[in-house]
Amino acid sequence: MNDFTDALADVTAATETALLKLIPVGSGPESQVIEAMRYSVMAGGKRLRPFLVLACADLFNVSRSCSERVAAALEMVHTYSLIHDDLPAMDNDDLRRGKPTCHIEFDEATAILAGDALLTLAFEVMSDVDTHDSAKVRADLVLEVARSIGAHGMVGGQMLDLVAEDHALGVSEITRLQRMKTGSLINCSCQAGAILGKASDTQRHLLSAYAHDIGLAFQIADDLLDVEGDENELGKAINKDEAAGKVTFVSLLGVERAREQAEILTDQAMKHLEIFGEKGNLLRDLAQFVIDRRK
Repeated sequence: MNDFTDALADVTAATETALLKLIPVGSGPESQVIEAMRYSVMAGGKRLRPFLVLACADLFNVSRSCSERVAAALEMVHTYSLIHDDLPAMDNDDLRRGKPTCHIEFDEATAILAGDALLTLAFEVMSDVDTHDSAKVRADLVLEVARSIGAHGMVGGQMLDLVAEDHALGVSEITRLQRMKTGSLINCSCQAGAILGKASDTQRHLLSAYAHDIGLAFQIADDLLDVEGDENELGKAINKDEAAGKVTFVSLLGVERAREQAEILTDQAMKHLEIFGEKGNLLRDLAQFVIDRRK
């Protein structure tokens, strides 16, 4: 896994360099929202979505100058979702990755605006000619992201999560919720790399299947960490789901069955990569990392 660890560190460094370049320090009365944007995107994190963009684009020998911009844009989208998810009207979290959440560090209004600004900047970056010289590729990127994060994707999943607080969900319902809330942006990250590489329909289908499996495995691992994790490692409180009465894979299946399901999903994900041969090794390593991580 040393190659994977090094690759993840390289992606983190490249993504953060791109983010700081794309969100320069502001001046004037609007500078507070820019400060909040920079604070939030630089608050750490695993950078899994940028990793997926770059690793999938690398399958098709896409220039890093293109894929790093898209990776940064997808991290902006992810960060926007976290800022809004942490708000009092949503999950009401005070800590994110061991640091005060955006609305705590600044205020609620600034946090809302910072999330809005990150989302719109992401679309600006993806539609810019500096990202790709093909207008069709840029349009396909924008369409893929818009479909993935709207009412039938990530935002819809967040709505289902809020509704679920007052309704008992079964395994099929919680699976659909998590495919939308978490899995849609993970799949979008893989598809973005494939779009940049002008992948075939078959290749895109296999990457989508891979993404769906690791997306669910990722959520199950998150549910397990909420029960078994260390608050100092995680940088946030544990046992929040149980305290809030939330239905999770762990509450439905139990710890052992949930862990077994995550392992099954990881094995399935790796099988979808066979067509890519050794070029898919980093994606295989990522699938294993998703269920082995401690934070």
